[in-house]
Amino acid sequence: MPGKRALILVENLSVPLDRRVWQESVTLRDAGWEVHVICPQGAKQDTEPEAVIDGIAIHRYPLTAATGGPLGYLKEYGSALWHTFRLARKIGPVHVVHGCNPPDLFFLVARWLRRRGTRFVFDQHDLVPELYLSRFNRGEDLLYRAVCRLERLTYRAAHVVIATNESYRQVALTRGGKRPDEVFVVRSAPAVERFHQVPPDESVKRGKPYLLCYLGVMGPQDGVDYALRALAKLPRDDWHAVFVGGGDTFEAMVALSRELGLADRVEFTGRIPDADLMRYLSTADVCLSPDPLNPLNDVSTMNKVMEYMAMAKPIVSFELREARVSAGEAAVYAPANDEAEFAKLIAYLLDHPDERRRMGELGQARVHGPLSWDESRKALIAAYAKVIA
Repeated sequence: MPGKRALILVENLSVPLDRRVWQESVTLRDAGWEVHVICPQGAKQDTEPEAVIDGIAIHRYPLTAATGGPLGYLKEYGSALWHTFRLARKIGPVHVVHGCNPPDLFFLVARWLRRRGTRFVFDQHDLVPELYLSRFNRGEDLLYRAVCRLERLTYRAAHVVIATNESYRQVALTRGGKRPDEVFVVRSAPAVERFHQVPPDESVKRGKPYLLCYLGVMGPQDGVDYALRALAKLPRDDWHAVFVGGGDTFEAMVALSRELGLADRVEFTGRIPDADLMRYLSTADVCLSPDPLNPLNDVSTMNKVMEYMAMAKPIVSFELREARVSAGEAAVYAPANDEAEFAKLIAYLLDHPDERRRMGELGQARVHGPLSWDESRKALIAAYAKVIA
């Protein structure tokens, strides 16, 4: 096997759309690794089955997103796993398989390749048992016990675990039974060259003095419904809100905005090009992070929080453990799931421009300093040094 070859497996997003996976790929390439990525094809971008971008070989497969609850995910994940095995066989021997969850199934690929000496890095993007409880509200049923079993098998197979924050690291040490020297914190960080200020575009405010902005996925656990109900409680009409992104509940959230009488004040863009995203974020006065308290959100780092901070924007969030770790004083925090207090904090920030400016500057300093990808890069290289030692 010539050189050092790494195979990164991801099912959740296409690459390079998945910014964390792309940053990891580039970091490994710069450290002398030959990097291959297997991922699904995107709907509007990353559509080619094969691509080599900046020296990184990307192998993509067609995938239909899940519908219809947990059984839909079983079908989606089964298809993804079959394609992943197919493409991994085509790529051939590698030194490291780097599996990004969900799902907690890529240990099967690593186990298949292990007879050739392949090592396994588990990059834990989500706590899947908590994700199951938070998304489906079915309690600790048979499927819950199954995902717990798959997580245990993944931990057991992993030579090294990469955690996105300290909360996830503690889970790997306790529930996963890993040793401290086997778990590395590689935080997700916004690409600061991507998130940059451009001249504000007053036209996106639709004639209002203030713009509120949400950026992110719209799934059952992401709290867009909480944000909309909070906006309906704002006793003022001097704002326009834009919700950027897509997901399982996109259409339901558009319908909810109409039911709440917000159709003329709330705009849903879907996924948009970076140039348009920068216009919205550069113009925004306040950014929204309405993820409700649940077993997953409390311990997860929200990418949108980091991206708002990169754009020097003040944030309104619910009280979540890892939200405070990430944002610190760059956000104000409503009691968990309290929509009325969330609305009051939006109003407070709209009325205090100096506080908005102060919070934005603090957040931007954090993502350029202790929370930057430069710090995570060091941890990723250390994890790979450990796994091949």
